[in-house]
Amino acid sequence: MDRTEQLCSAAQNGDLEAASELVATVYERTFSYLRRRCSNDEDAADLTQKTFSKVWTSLPSYRRQSNFATWVHSIAHHVYVDACRTKQLPIAEGENWWLREADDAPGPFESAAQRESAEQLYALVAKLDEDAREAVHLHYYQGLTLEQTAEVLSIAVSTVKYRLRRALDFLKRHIPNPNVTL
Repeated sequence: MDRTEQLCSAAQNGDLEAASELVATVYERTFSYLRRRCSNDEDAADLTQKTFSKVWTSLPSYRRQSNFATWVHSIAHHVYVDACRTKQLPIAEGENWWLREADDAPGPFESAAQRESAEQLYALVAKLDEDAREAVHLHYYQGLTLEQTAEVLSIAVSTVKYRLRRALDFLKRHIPNPNVTL
């Protein structure tokens, strides 16, 4: 039994320390996913809190049919969709939110060319239809496998592949900088 399964079992039996450690293993990725979708920290924090509230109340029914991180992503996705449906979220600012964020540490944009390429790519991803954009966020930004992405979205793997292929085709057609590789 791996560490996550041990933590799940202990948390399901009411161990608060185990539950806290379990949440810590996926908190940053969950917040990051919701931050990209909401485009602001406050809404992302609210939805992250709602997500983990649902995780806690649903933990007794977690049956390990998928890994814990995928299960949490699925809950986060549904929390986000519900918030959009009930219009609890303001109109998203797009993918430019990260330009306002301070970063003192060396990051992935060490050169102006890399930063320009990333800006172009993020802007194009923001223009994708919601289904394709969601698949891109989960698979490429969050690093979920095709199977995990399909599970989170409650669709077939072939549908995920189709949406990603459609997104990549769009990006290749519209990429203004030939130095950007997909």
